[in-house]
Amino acid sequence: MKIDLTDTTAGEINKALVQGRRAIGTPAVGMVLTLVIVTDEENAYDSLKAANDASREHPSRTLVVIKRVSRSLRDRTSSRLDAEVRVGAEAGTGETAVLRLYGEVVEHADSVVLPLLLPDAPVVVWWPVNAPLDPAKDPLGALAQRRVTDTYTAEQPVRELSARATAYTPGDTDLSWTRITPWRSMLAAALDQVTCEVQAVEVEGEEFNPSCELLAMWLADRLDVPVKRSPSPGPGLTAVRMDTSCGPIALDRADGSLATLSIEGQPARAVALNRRDTAELIAEELRRLDPDDTYASALRYGVERLNTVVGRAAEAPAGQPPAEEPAEPAAESEPTTESEQAAESEPAAKAPAKKAAAKTAKKAPARKAAAK
Repeated sequence: MKIDLTDTTAGEINKALVQGRRAIGTPAVGMVLTLVIVTDEENAYDSLKAANDASREHPSRTLVVIKRVSRSLRDRTSSRLDAEVRVGAEAGTGETAVLRLYGEVVEHADSVVLPLLLPDAPVVVWWPVNAPLDPAKDPLGALAQRRVTDTYTAEQPVRELSARATAYTPGDTDLSWTRITPWRSMLAAALDQVTCEVQAVEVEGEEFNPSCELLAMWLADRLDVPVKRSPSPGPGLTAVRMDTSCGPIALDRADGSLATLSIEGQPARAVALNRRDTAELIAEELRRLDPDDTYASALRYGVERLNTVVGRAAEAPAGQPPAEEPAEPAAESEPTTESEQAAESEPAAKAPAKKAAAKTAKKAPARKAAAK
């Protein structure tokens, strides 16, 4: 069921939601959270479809905030709110309100969203594209316990990771981190099967894929070993190779769906590591609403340390001073007396004399032969 509202208010949208629930015969509210999607018109359809698919696991009230850019001066100075209320089959297992903001109300989207939040239910804000550099300080992000971004959609994903590390606040997360959950689980399970010490790691994947960088930072942070980041044609992550004291361990996925796990002394086995769609990623993020400390630790490790610093193992242990650099050889002191200068110059003078005598000795037979 759809209800279209033009030039409306938050109170009218709430009434339409109640009216829609009564019309389809479900007056009871069984939703567990409010999901706020902040996007543009171009990505609204795909984002809403992913949220509706995820609502089968997490029934929620979904609020799609679309900030429309007005072209004329009159539209920029005037404010208007249009809404589209969806309940029933068109809204998954929850209910949906698509909010289109025009004019000055664009700068006050939090005032529109606040009256529509479910009471006593957690709030999750998701930016599929164009996420703010500091989600916690965004007016909409300040309403949420959980803030989801996606650095993969940024123009410079690797640089975006550095900005996320600087502005991290407990409750922040990123879909690039969610994409590597199966990889982290598989690598942890592989290391549980051996009693070896990891010495070095190589992560291979697309050059500007933030998931590859996050996996490399996670391995460097947790294992405290040198991690090398190598580019590949993709798709996404393609391989992780670990050098251990018992032999190499490799997790190789060349086709984006089926991977091969190789452990020294064991037969190679095929494991499913298919690339997941956005609905599965959002559903995973909605399963936990507490801060992700592991993500925070990996993010703060720093992208720039992957190739320049060989992990924290190279640092001096706590309580010990750093190793001193080897001293340069001392310059030889110049002789101070005339006798010492003569003694030092004498061997140098004898050496050319010996070379000259040797040359003369070599030339002498030749001259004798010429004379005969």
